[in-house]
Amino acid sequence: MRPDLSRVNPFYHNYINQVPESSILEAFRTHTARYLAVFSAVPEDKRDYRYGPGKWTIREMLQHIIDTERVFAYRALCFARKGPEALPGFDENVFADNSKASTRDWDDLLAEFSHVRESSRLLFASFDEEQLESAGISNGSPAYVRVLGYTLLGHVSHHLNILEQRYL
Repeated sequence: MRPDLSRVNPFYHNYINQVPESSILEAFRTHTARYLAVFSAVPEDKRDYRYGPGKWTIREMLQHIIDTERVFAYRALCFARKGPEALPGFDENVFADNSKASTRDWDDLLAEFSHVRESSRLLFASFDEEQLESAGISNGSPAYVRVLGYTLLGHVSHHLNILEQRYL
């Protein structure tokens, strides 16, 4: 079942709309192989390239994707487990500035992304329908588990589009 966009902040609609599958588990299967193939094919001499002043390098982008996936998976876990508190937002630029991505080995980043993605897939596979519909507040906006899964998948698609259009 596709997410109900009326239940979430319009900011996330672009991400969600980049995932056409009606099953979140099918989307994990379909998208993950593509993501890994694209990042695995990034030439070594492009990994630290930035297309403009103040823009992230490809290495920093991949670290950002990993960090964001962890944040969204944590939010989904909290909502599914009925955590009562609202969850804070996170500043992706502060995370990026402090990630030390430029010192990371590329193969380690790829392996980490692969493992984080598999962990996310297993987490979402563990949720039943009631849990997928569980809602909460994060970053001051309503969200729910299913939409968080689609958002984390679409977030990577968003960055792959930027990678292909502006970096490669």
